[in-house]
Amino acid sequence: MATPTEEFAGRPRRAIARSAAALAAIGAVLSLAAVVLAQVTRDRVARNERSWIKQPLYALLDPASYDNDPLADRIVIQSRDLLGVSIPATVYRARRRGAPVAAVIQSVAPEGYRGPIELLVAVRWDGALLGVQVLRHNETPGLGDAFETREAGWLQAFRGLSLSNPPQNRWTVRKEGGDFDAFTGATVTPRAIVKGVRRALEFYRADRDRLFAADAQ
Repeated sequence: MATPTEEFAGRPRRAIARSAAALAAIGAVLSLAAVVLAQVTRDRVARNERSWIKQPLYALLDPASYDNDPLADRIVIQSRDLLGVSIPATVYRARRRGAPVAAVIQSVAPEGYRGPIELLVAVRWDGALLGVQVLRHNETPGLGDAFETREAGWLQAFRGLSLSNPPQNRWTVRKEGGDFDAFTGATVTPRAIVKGVRRALEFYRADRDRLFAADAQ
């Protein structure tokens, strides 16, 4: 039988043990809450990203040409050698009856006048361009207007082109011996976009079969 002194001495130890257990339980709850919040946040960001990309993605594809959902049939890859950046690129794939129709590559042209320019490049199975859209950029309003409103048809000129039309060495602005018009008073931005599109085509040509064979992510 414990003496009063032993009983008294045991109380602090029991109190410490209870406090430690309570703190451990609180820590576990907080950790679980952080995991759940992170997952919810990631899911929300993913939903917002899919919602944001949906309109420009589908605008580049003829709805009669495919029967899958390119937004869901996508992969994320990295190819610094071909794309010129270490940032992962998302590739959306269009198919009809299971056969590849087109790939839409969400890539980055890193050499814009005021930083990277994010592009959406749609490439037909045979390597010809279906179209190009600029998704994000930090160019000054005047330069941005050049491919968004003032000269909106500039991006349309890419449609139907490929690495053989024009020849690969002419994929730059006319000022540098290429086949592409620059904007009035600007060369850096259009040169960056042309280079970014060319790199996306080179990437597609090198990895086409692997792009369509990989499992969706």
